[in-house]
Amino acid sequence: MSLPASTPELARGLKGVVLDTTETSFIDGEAGKLLYRGYNIHDLAERSTFEEVIYLLLYGRLPRRQELAELDEALRESRALPPEVIDVIRLVQRAHPMDVLRTAVSALAAFDPDTDDNSEEATLRKAIRLTAQVPTIVAAHHRIRTGQAPVAPNPELNHAANFLYMLHGHTPTEEAARALDVDFILHAEHGTNASAFAARVTVSTGADLHAAIVSAIGTLKGPMHGGAAEAVMRMVQEIGDPERVEEYVQHALAEGRRIMGMGHRVYKVEDPRARHMRERARVLGEKMGQPKWYRILERIAEVTSPLRARGISLNVDFYAGAVYYLLGIPEDLFIPMFAIGRMPGWCAQVLEQMRNNILIRPLLHYVGPMDLEYIPLEERG
Repeated sequence: MSLPASTPELARGLKGVVLDTTETSFIDGEAGKLLYRGYNIHDLAERSTFEEVIYLLLYGRLPRRQELAELDEALRESRALPPEVIDVIRLVQRAHPMDVLRTAVSALAAFDPDTDDNSEEATLRKAIRLTAQVPTIVAAHHRIRTGQAPVAPNPELNHAANFLYMLHGHTPTEEAARALDVDFILHAEHGTNASAFAARVTVSTGADLHAAIVSAIGTLKGPMHGGAAEAVMRMVQEIGDPERVEEYVQHALAEGRRIMGMGHRVYKVEDPRARHMRERARVLGEKMGQPKWYRILERIAEVTSPLRARGISLNVDFYAGAVYYLLGIPEDLFIPMFAIGRMPGWCAQVLEQMRNNILIRPLLHYVGPMDLEYIPLEERG
Protein backbone atom coordinates (compact mmCIF):
# COMPACT_ATOMS: atom_id res chain seq x y z
CA MET A 1 0.00 0.00 0.00
CA SER A 2 1.43 3.37 -0.99
CA LEU A 3 0.51 6.68 0.63
CA PRO A 4 0.80 10.18 -0.85
CA ALA A 5 4.44 11.22 -0.83
CA SER A 6 4.11 14.46 1.11
CA THR A 7 2.11 15.29 4.21
CA PRO A 8 0.85 18.88 4.17
CA GLU A 9 0.76 21.02 7.26
CA LEU A 10 -2.77 20.82 8.65
CA ALA A 11 -4.80 23.72 10.03
CA ARG A 12 -7.50 21.74 11.83
CA GLY A 13 -10.67 23.74 12.20
CA LEU A 14 -9.00 26.22 9.80
CA LYS A 15 -7.44 27.77 12.92
CA GLY A 16 -5.17 30.66 11.99
CA VAL A 17 -6.14 30.53 8.31
CA VAL A 18 -6.88 33.97 6.84
CA LEU A 19 -9.72 33.48 4.36
CA ASP A 20 -9.95 36.93 2.80
CA THR A 21 -9.92 40.63 3.58
CA THR A 22 -12.88 42.27 5.33
CA GLU A 23 -14.25 45.68 6.22
CA THR A 24 -17.09 44.51 8.47
CA SER A 25 -15.35 44.01 11.82
CA PHE A 26 -11.94 44.02 13.49
CA ILE A 27 -11.14 41.76 16.45
CA ASP A 28 -7.99 41.94 18.57
CA GLY A 29 -8.20 38.95 20.88
CA GLU A 30 -5.05 39.87 22.80
CA ALA A 31 -6.19 43.41 23.59
CA GLY A 32 -9.92 42.64 23.88
CA LYS A 33 -10.89 45.06 21.13
CA LEU A 34 -13.86 44.88 18.75
CA LEU A 35 -14.71 47.36 16.00
CA TYR A 36 -17.68 47.38 13.62
CA ARG A 37 -16.49 49.04 10.42
CA GLY A 38 -13.98 51.02 12.46
CA TYR A 39 -16.30 52.00 15.33
CA ASN A 40 -15.51 50.76 18.83
CA ILE A 41 -18.10 48.40 20.30
CA HIS A 42 -18.12 50.44 23.53
CA ASP A 43 -19.22 53.59 21.70
CA LEU A 44 -21.88 51.69 19.77
CA ALA A 45 -23.25 49.89 22.85
CA GLU A 46 -23.39 53.08 24.91
CA ARG A 47 -24.47 55.64 22.32
CA SER A 48 -26.06 53.91 19.34
CA THR A 49 -29.18 51.87 18.55
CA PHE A 50 -29.54 48.50 16.87
CA GLU A 51 -31.22 50.13 13.87
CA GLU A 52 -28.20 52.41 13.44
CA VAL A 53 -25.85 49.42 13.68
CA ILE A 54 -27.91 47.57 11.06
CA TYR A 55 -27.36 50.49 8.69
CA LEU A 56 -23.67 50.66 9.54
CA LEU A 57 -23.10 46.99 8.80
CA LEU A 58 -25.19 46.81 5.64
CA TYR A 59 -24.14 50.11 4.05
CA GLY A 60 -20.63 50.55 5.46
CA ARG A 61 -21.10 53.84 7.29
CA LEU A 62 -23.18 55.51 9.96
CA PRO A 63 -26.48 56.85 8.59
CA ARG A 64 -27.63 60.42 8.35
CA ARG A 65 -30.88 61.20 10.14
CA GLN A 66 -33.06 60.76 7.03
CA GLU A 67 -31.28 57.57 6.00
CA LEU A 68 -31.84 56.06 9.43
CA ALA A 69 -35.50 57.06 9.33
CA GLU A 70 -35.93 55.39 5.94
CA LEU A 71 -34.25 52.18 7.11
CA ASP A 72 -36.33 52.15 10.29
CA GLU A 73 -39.51 52.57 8.26
CA ALA A 74 -38.49 49.73 5.91
CA LEU A 75 -37.81 47.44 8.87
CA ARG A 76 -41.16 48.21 10.51
CA GLU A 77 -43.02 47.68 7.24
CA SER A 78 -41.33 44.29 6.68
CA ARG A 79 -42.07 42.60 10.03
CA ALA A 80 -45.25 40.73 9.13
CA LEU A 81 -45.04 37.14 7.91
CA PRO A 82 -47.08 35.64 5.06
CA PRO A 83 -50.00 33.58 6.45
CA GLU A 84 -48.53 30.51 4.75
CA VAL A 85 -45.33 30.84 6.81
CA ILE A 86 -47.42 31.09 9.99
CA ASP A 87 -49.05 27.83 8.85
CA VAL A 88 -45.60 26.24 8.44
CA ILE A 89 -44.70 27.33 11.98
CA ARG A 90 -47.88 25.70 13.27
CA LEU A 91 -47.00 22.46 11.50
CA VAL A 92 -43.49 22.26 13.03
CA GLN A 93 -44.24 23.93 16.37
CA ARG A 94 -42.99 20.97 18.45
CA ALA A 95 -39.47 21.25 17.02
CA HIS A 96 -36.62 23.11 18.70
CA PRO A 97 -36.98 26.89 18.17
CA MET A 98 -33.82 26.95 16.05
CA ASP A 99 -35.23 24.25 13.78
CA VAL A 100 -38.46 26.20 13.46
CA LEU A 101 -36.52 29.39 12.69
CA ARG A 102 -34.44 27.63 10.03
CA THR A 103 -37.54 26.09 8.45
CA ALA A 104 -39.49 29.36 8.45
CA VAL A 105 -36.62 31.32 6.87
CA SER A 106 -36.41 28.67 4.18
CA ALA A 107 -40.16 28.97 3.62
CA LEU A 108 -39.88 32.76 3.31
CA ALA A 109 -37.79 32.25 0.19
CA ALA A 110 -40.95 31.09 -1.58
CA PHE A 111 -42.65 34.44 -0.93
CA ASP A 112 -39.86 36.99 -1.36
CA PRO A 113 -40.04 38.81 -4.71
CA ASP A 114 -36.24 39.02 -4.90
CA THR A 115 -35.31 35.47 -3.92
CA ASP A 116 -33.56 34.60 -7.19
CA ASP A 117 -32.01 38.04 -7.71
CA ASN A 118 -28.46 38.07 -6.34
CA SER A 119 -27.70 41.66 -7.29
CA GLU A 120 -26.44 43.84 -4.46
CA GLU A 121 -29.56 46.00 -4.53
CA ALA A 122 -31.89 43.00 -4.26
CA THR A 123 -29.75 41.35 -1.59
CA LEU A 124 -29.89 44.52 0.50
CA ARG A 125 -33.68 44.55 0.21
CA LYS A 126 -33.81 40.90 1.28
CA ALA A 127 -31.40 41.60 4.14
CA ILE A 128 -33.70 44.29 5.53
CA ARG A 129 -36.78 42.09 5.17
CA LEU A 130 -35.15 39.06 6.80
CA THR A 131 -33.71 41.15 9.64
CA ALA A 132 -37.25 42.39 10.31
CA GLN A 133 -38.95 39.00 9.91
CA VAL A 134 -36.70 36.80 12.05
CA PRO A 135 -37.91 38.29 15.38
CA THR A 136 -41.50 37.77 14.24
CA ILE A 137 -40.78 34.10 13.52
CA VAL A 138 -39.27 33.53 16.97
CA ALA A 139 -42.09 35.31 18.80
CA ALA A 140 -44.89 33.76 16.72
CA HIS A 141 -43.51 30.27 17.27
CA HIS A 142 -43.35 30.72 21.03
CA ARG A 143 -46.93 32.02 21.15
CA ILE A 144 -48.20 29.16 18.98
CA ARG A 145 -46.43 26.41 20.91
CA THR A 146 -47.84 27.73 24.19
CA GLY A 147 -51.40 27.78 22.88
CA GLN A 148 -51.59 31.52 22.31
CA ALA A 149 -52.33 33.52 19.20
CA PRO A 150 -49.37 35.29 17.56
CA VAL A 151 -49.20 39.00 18.34
CA ALA A 152 -49.04 41.26 15.30
CA PRO A 153 -45.98 43.55 15.11
CA ASN A 154 -46.41 47.02 16.61
CA PRO A 155 -45.19 49.68 14.15
CA GLU A 156 -44.88 52.20 16.99
CA LEU A 157 -42.06 50.25 18.66
CA ASN A 158 -38.42 49.84 17.71
CA HIS A 159 -36.85 46.51 16.78
CA ALA A 160 -36.02 45.33 20.31
CA ALA A 161 -39.16 46.63 22.02
CA ASN A 162 -41.35 45.17 19.29
CA PHE A 163 -39.85 41.72 19.77
CA LEU A 164 -40.65 41.75 23.50
CA TYR A 165 -44.13 43.06 22.67
CA MET A 166 -44.78 40.22 20.20
CA LEU A 167 -43.40 37.67 22.66
CA HIS A 168 -45.28 38.76 25.78
CA GLY A 169 -48.26 40.67 24.40
CA HIS A 170 -47.58 43.92 26.24
CA THR A 171 -45.29 46.92 25.79
CA PRO A 172 -41.98 46.42 27.62
CA THR A 173 -40.44 48.91 30.03
CA GLU A 174 -37.84 51.32 28.73
CA GLU A 175 -35.13 49.48 30.71
CA ALA A 176 -36.13 46.11 29.25
CA ALA A 177 -36.22 47.41 25.68
CA ARG A 178 -32.85 49.13 26.01
CA ALA A 179 -31.26 46.03 27.55
CA LEU A 180 -32.32 43.95 24.55
CA ASP A 181 -31.32 46.69 22.13
CA VAL A 182 -27.80 46.67 23.58
CA ASP A 183 -27.71 42.88 23.45
CA PHE A 184 -28.57 42.94 19.74
CA ILE A 185 -25.83 45.52 19.12
CA LEU A 186 -23.25 43.37 20.90
CA HIS A 187 -24.18 40.26 18.91
CA ALA A 188 -24.55 41.99 15.53
CA GLU A 189 -21.21 41.02 13.97
CA HIS A 190 -18.11 39.04 14.90
CA GLY A 191 -16.01 38.16 11.88
CA THR A 192 -15.85 34.69 10.34
CA ASN A 193 -17.24 32.78 13.29
CA ALA A 194 -18.68 29.38 12.39
CA SER A 195 -22.14 30.62 11.35
CA ALA A 196 -20.86 33.57 9.32
CA PHE A 197 -18.37 31.24 7.61
CA ALA A 198 -21.20 28.85 6.80
CA ALA A 199 -23.16 31.71 5.23
CA ARG A 200 -20.12 32.70 3.17
CA VAL A 201 -19.52 29.12 2.00
CA THR A 202 -23.15 28.83 0.91
CA VAL A 203 -23.28 32.08 -1.01
CA SER A 204 -19.87 31.40 -2.58
CA THR A 205 -21.60 28.70 -4.63
CA GLY A 206 -23.94 31.29 -6.15
CA ALA A 207 -26.80 30.51 -3.76
CA ASP A 208 -29.13 33.26 -2.55
CA LEU A 209 -29.34 35.12 0.77
CA HIS A 210 -32.15 32.96 2.18
CA ALA A 211 -30.04 29.83 1.60
CA ALA A 212 -27.04 31.46 3.26
CA ILE A 213 -29.06 32.49 6.33
CA VAL A 214 -30.52 28.98 6.62
CA SER A 215 -26.94 27.65 6.68
CA ALA A 216 -25.95 30.20 9.32
CA ILE A 217 -28.92 29.36 11.54
CA GLY A 218 -28.22 25.64 11.28
CA THR A 219 -24.59 26.23 12.26
CA LEU A 220 -25.46 28.53 15.16
CA LYS A 221 -27.63 25.83 16.72
CA GLY A 222 -24.59 23.79 17.74
CA PRO A 223 -23.73 24.06 21.46
CA MET A 224 -20.09 24.90 20.69
CA HIS A 225 -21.23 28.08 18.95
CA GLY A 226 -24.57 29.47 20.08
CA GLY A 227 -25.52 27.66 23.26
CA ALA A 228 -23.35 29.33 25.91
CA ALA A 229 -25.90 31.79 27.34
CA GLU A 230 -28.39 29.00 27.95
CA ALA A 231 -25.70 26.88 29.63
CA VAL A 232 -24.63 29.78 31.87
CA MET A 233 -28.15 30.34 33.14
CA ARG A 234 -28.59 26.64 33.89
CA MET A 235 -25.34 26.75 35.85
CA VAL A 236 -26.45 29.82 37.81
CA GLN A 237 -29.80 28.22 38.64
CA GLU A 238 -28.04 25.05 39.75
CA ILE A 239 -25.80 27.05 42.09
CA GLY A 240 -28.80 28.96 43.43
CA ASP A 241 -26.97 31.08 46.01
CA PRO A 242 -23.79 33.21 45.99
CA GLU A 243 -22.56 31.31 49.05
CA ARG A 244 -22.40 28.07 47.02
CA VAL A 245 -20.32 29.46 44.17
CA GLU A 246 -16.84 28.63 45.46
CA GLU A 247 -17.74 25.02 46.23
CA TYR A 248 -19.40 24.60 42.81
CA VAL A 249 -16.48 26.08 40.89
CA GLN A 250 -13.84 24.07 42.74
CA HIS A 251 -15.80 20.86 42.24
CA ALA A 252 -16.33 21.56 38.53
CA LEU A 253 -12.68 22.36 37.90
CA ALA A 254 -11.55 19.28 39.84
CA GLU A 255 -13.71 17.16 37.51
CA GLY A 256 -12.32 18.87 34.42
CA ARG A 257 -15.62 20.56 33.57
CA ARG A 258 -15.85 23.98 31.94
CA ILE A 259 -17.22 27.01 33.72
CA MET A 260 -19.79 28.15 31.19
CA GLY A 261 -19.52 31.65 29.77
CA MET A 262 -15.75 31.67 30.18
CA GLY A 263 -13.15 31.40 27.46
CA HIS A 264 -13.37 32.27 23.78
CA ARG A 265 -11.81 31.00 20.55
CA VAL A 266 -10.49 34.53 19.82
CA TYR A 267 -10.31 36.55 23.06
CA LYS A 268 -7.46 35.88 25.49
CA VAL A 269 -8.66 38.64 27.82
CA GLU A 270 -12.20 39.60 28.82
CA ASP A 271 -14.58 39.83 25.87
CA PRO A 272 -15.11 43.60 25.36
CA ARG A 273 -18.84 43.01 25.00
CA ALA A 274 -19.18 41.45 28.46
CA ARG A 275 -19.06 44.70 30.41
CA HIS A 276 -22.20 46.02 28.75
CA MET A 277 -24.23 42.91 29.51
CA ARG A 278 -22.86 42.95 33.06
CA GLU A 279 -24.37 46.39 33.62
CA ARG A 280 -27.69 45.40 32.04
CA ALA A 281 -27.89 42.30 34.24
CA ARG A 282 -27.24 44.43 37.33
CA VAL A 283 -29.77 47.14 36.48
CA LEU A 284 -32.52 44.73 35.40
CA GLY A 285 -31.98 42.53 38.46
CA GLU A 286 -32.36 45.48 40.80
CA LYS A 287 -35.37 46.92 38.94
CA MET A 288 -37.16 43.56 38.97
CA GLY A 289 -36.29 42.65 42.55
CA GLN A 290 -34.13 39.71 41.46
CA PRO A 291 -30.53 40.75 42.21
CA LYS A 292 -29.53 37.20 43.16
CA TRP A 293 -28.60 36.10 39.64
CA TYR A 294 -26.24 39.03 39.13
CA ARG A 295 -24.62 38.42 42.52
CA ILE A 296 -24.02 34.76 41.68
CA LEU A 297 -22.42 35.74 38.38
CA GLU A 298 -20.18 38.32 40.03
CA ARG A 299 -19.11 35.77 42.63
CA ILE A 300 -18.28 33.26 39.86
CA ALA A 301 -16.19 35.96 38.13
CA GLU A 302 -14.36 36.60 41.40
CA VAL A 303 -13.70 32.94 42.23
CA THR A 304 -12.47 32.14 38.71
CA SER A 305 -10.15 35.16 38.48
CA PRO A 306 -6.99 32.93 38.65
CA LEU A 307 -8.03 31.48 35.26
CA ARG A 308 -7.34 34.84 33.62
CA ALA A 309 -3.62 34.08 33.69
CA ARG A 310 -4.35 31.12 31.37
CA GLY A 311 -6.29 33.30 28.91
CA ILE A 312 -9.70 32.13 30.16
CA SER A 313 -11.88 35.18 30.76
CA LEU A 314 -15.53 36.16 30.68
CA ASN A 315 -17.29 36.27 27.33
CA VAL A 316 -20.46 38.09 26.26
CA ASP A 317 -22.68 35.11 27.05
CA PHE A 318 -21.66 35.07 30.72
CA TYR A 319 -24.15 37.82 31.54
CA ALA A 320 -26.48 37.53 28.51
CA GLY A 321 -28.34 34.53 29.92
CA ALA A 322 -29.28 36.44 33.07
CA VAL A 323 -30.53 39.37 30.99
CA TYR A 324 -32.69 37.07 28.86
CA TYR A 325 -34.03 35.33 31.95
CA LEU A 326 -34.95 38.64 33.59
CA LEU A 327 -36.71 39.68 30.38
CA GLY A 328 -38.92 36.60 30.61
CA ILE A 329 -37.36 34.88 27.60
CA PRO A 330 -37.48 31.06 27.83
CA GLU A 331 -34.11 29.31 27.90
CA ASP A 332 -34.61 27.49 24.60
CA LEU A 333 -35.02 30.89 22.92
CA PHE A 334 -31.59 32.10 24.02
CA ILE A 335 -29.93 30.86 20.81
CA PRO A 336 -32.65 32.41 18.60
CA MET A 337 -31.96 35.70 20.44
CA PHE A 338 -28.37 35.41 19.23
CA ALA A 339 -29.68 34.85 15.69
CA ILE A 340 -31.92 37.92 15.83
CA GLY A 341 -28.95 40.08 16.80
CA ARG A 342 -26.56 38.49 14.31
CA MET A 343 -28.80 38.95 11.24
CA PRO A 344 -27.20 42.18 9.98
CA GLY A 345 -23.72 40.73 10.47
CA TRP A 346 -24.55 37.60 8.53
CA CYS A 347 -26.05 39.69 5.75
CA ALA A 348 -23.02 42.00 5.68
CA GLN A 349 -20.72 38.98 5.40
CA VAL A 350 -22.80 37.61 2.53
CA LEU A 351 -22.71 40.93 0.70
CA GLU A 352 -18.94 41.14 1.16
CA GLN A 353 -18.49 37.61 -0.20
CA MET A 354 -20.67 38.39 -3.21
CA ARG A 355 -18.67 41.50 -4.14
CA ASN A 356 -15.46 39.56 -4.76
CA ASN A 357 -16.70 36.01 -4.87
CA ILE A 358 -14.66 32.85 -5.13
CA LEU A 359 -15.90 29.34 -4.42
CA ILE A 360 -14.77 28.39 -0.91
CA ARG A 361 -13.39 24.90 -1.28
CA PRO A 362 -10.69 23.83 1.23
CA LEU A 363 -8.90 20.50 0.92
CA LEU A 364 -8.67 17.40 3.08
CA HIS A 365 -5.52 15.32 3.44
CA TYR A 366 -6.37 11.68 2.76
CA VAL A 367 -4.90 9.17 5.28
CA GLY A 368 -6.99 6.08 4.44
CA PRO A 369 -5.98 2.90 2.57
CA MET A 370 -4.86 3.10 -1.05
CA ASP A 371 -5.42 1.00 -4.15
CA LEU A 372 -7.51 -1.76 -2.55
CA GLU A 373 -8.57 -4.69 -4.72
CA TYR A 374 -12.32 -4.81 -5.34
CA ILE A 375 -13.79 -8.23 -4.40
CA PRO A 376 -17.17 -9.06 -5.96
CA LEU A 377 -20.07 -9.33 -3.53
CA GLU A 378 -20.57 -13.05 -4.12
CA GLU A 379 -16.96 -13.74 -3.10
CA ARG A 380 -17.13 -11.82 0.20
CA GLY A 381 -19.15 -14.45 2.03
